[in-house]
Amino acid sequence: MIDAQLPLFHTYTEPITHGLIVREPWASMILSGQKSIEIRGTNTKTRGPIAIIPSGTGTIAGVVYLVNVTGPLDLHTYNRINIYYGNTKEKETLLPYKRTYAWQLTTPYKLPSPLPYTHPTGAVIWVKLDENVQVGLQHLIEKRHAHK
Repeated sequence: MIDAQLPLFHTYTEPITHGLIVREPWASMILSGQKSIEIRGTNTKTRGPIAIIPSGTGTIAGVVYLVNVTGPLDLHTYNRINIYYGNTKEKETLLPYKRTYAWQLTTPYKLPSPLPYTHPTGAVIWVKLDENVQVGLQHLIEKRHAHK
């Protein structure tokens, strides 16, 4: 349905510099692998590993790869994507945004415990993670791989 170059390994060796703010229950569904498409009203040039931040928590819950963005979508394509990826079983009659995009996410990893970060004023979609948080996040991921 959506073509993308998928990561070859379930490792996160690239720096994770940004976090995506996602409302619940969608954040948990992304990290459990139940949701691999995030529908947004904006495009992004960002690709690679990103942190998933459940809205209002002040913590990072896990990481995923953002591999592709498709859009803007027409209503027919939006419905096909939503049904194909299991986001809904029924066709919608309206797009959720004037310009609607499907962000494709793969390789979810839920952290063993949430990692706190400092939320910048005004951040509503993306958070640039400070260096200490990036290092802490990478440490938790490396620790996971050391135990496998």
